[in-house]
Amino acid sequence: MFKNISFDKALNNQELQTMSKLNSPNKIQAFLDAIPYSSESIYRCPLQVLRDRVANCFDGALFAAAALRQIGFPPLILDMIPDSRDDDHVLALYKQDGHWGAIAKSNFVGLRFREPIHRNLRELVLSYFDQYYNIKREKTLRGYTLPLNLKTFDKFDWMVSDKSMKRIAQRLDEIRRFFLLTPKMIAGLSTVDERLYRAGLQGANEAGLYKP
Repeated sequence: MFKNISFDKALNNQELQTMSKLNSPNKIQAFLDAIPYSSESIYRCPLQVLRDRVANCFDGALFAAAALRQIGFPPLILDMIPDSRDDDHVLALYKQDGHWGAIAKSNFVGLRFREPIHRNLRELVLSYFDQYYNIKREKTLRGYTLPLNLKTFDKFDWMVSDKSMKRIAQRLDEIRRFFLLTPKMIAGLSTVDERLYRAGLQGANEAGLYKP
């Protein structure tokens, strides 16, 4: 099991106790679900998420990656790419028995946890397709990036330093992308029906919704 020493040293006793309880992907997701969604235009490192008890999708994915690392998983994230009328969405990835799952913080109910049942990353990302929509009820998911291993940012103390967050966000913009739909597929997409739309926005922070 990997333990990040600089992260552990930064935690007080109460924070160490909190992290010790996040000993499974399900419990990490439950922690993220219990804190508010941030509409602020700032990034928080995992330590700051733990202290402030608030996160957006980027912050939440990095926190989840840090928590997964503490229980033996590599700290992997993946960025899901929309069209120009929506926000991207970041996942923390984990793999069990050869299958991928994900943890995420989202303003939308359907863009959060995925069980480790997906044979490859394309299959995992496609499981989000119908729930990935904007406030105009348009289905906006178009692609995804290669996984990014946050171990490469250890020299910038990404788990405890807000200053490293922009470096990670910039790297996500640079790495290879895979696209899911052809132009013909995109032209034929239906809009999200009213029931799914309302269900997906249950409990959403309206200030944090992307406005096309």
